[in-house]
Amino acid sequence: MESLVFDSEDLDATEDFLSRAYARMRIGSSTPEASRARIRRDTLPSVSVDEIDLNFDMSYSVTPLGKICLCMVHEGTIQDHVYPGVRDSFGPGDLVMFAPPHLSYAGRVCSARYNITMLDPQLLDQVAATGAGHPQEPVRLTGHRPHSPAAAEHLRQTIVYLRDHVLAEPAVRERPLIASTSSQMLAAAVLAAFPNTADTDDTAQDRTDARPSTLRRAVAYIDDHADQPLTVADIAAAAHVTVRALQYAFRRHLDTTPLAYLRRARLAHAHRDLQAARPTGEETVGDIAARWGFAHPGRFASLYRDAYGISPSSTLHG
Repeated sequence: MESLVFDSEDLDATEDFLSRAYARMRIGSSTPEASRARIRRDTLPSVSVDEIDLNFDMSYSVTPLGKICLCMVHEGTIQDHVYPGVRDSFGPGDLVMFAPPHLSYAGRVCSARYNITMLDPQLLDQVAATGAGHPQEPVRLTGHRPHSPAAAEHLRQTIVYLRDHVLAEPAVRERPLIASTSSQMLAAAVLAAFPNTADTDDTAQDRTDARPSTLRRAVAYIDDHADQPLTVADIAAAAHVTVRALQYAFRRHLDTTPLAYLRRARLAHAHRDLQAARPTGEETVGDIAARWGFAHPGRFASLYRDAYGISPSSTLHG
């Protein structure tokens, strides 16, 4: 999962790179003699985050990506962006979905610096419930703009956190629990930002299934597998209920969510490892935090202090 860097003034080379990095596309420029493209890509399994800087106007026509493609504009504009049923333009501060994964799209980048974040659509199914009448139908986004400024800002902060605190550190992003947790965090933020087909209304069957025995099975599974990458869908399958019923069970009996409980279980493991570690050994608080899926040392320290009343470094050196 190494970073990929591209820097070229050759329009043909840029088209070839973009076609390999995204999907088959055609690009053009009114100033091919001055067409510098700079791109940096960092990846997790099922997620990629690109920072793109184009100092020229570039037209594009792209075949379906097969992925959810988000665009966050830093500078410049993207004009006449079209796909079936949509025509729009974006400027600084805008965060949009370029197109549904199965549709082609086209438009024009005007000397812009922007972020492209892509994720596999299946990630949405790992954190959300499908409609009650369509249990096998994947969750889909139904609009290309966030439904509120607050939701867009939360997604923007999630992408920036992923870029700056997970992907920026190879030793961090290569931790399996961090990769899994970060991908689910991004998927949840996408669902919270965009209109979608996920079903959040509890049914009578969900309420029936959300009995204490369901919660016990789920908790036991989390406690036994906290050291492995887990999704909400994994936990629901282990408890023999739907994702929606699982979420209702945790809300009803513990006033929390499955992922919040999983985070708490991993925090307890980190606490035990800090207690067991040699104060003069090579292992650091950051090493132990990353092992249990906590990418940001400051956030880990805050969670740890709230739970145990002391700092993790105090536990390590105590």
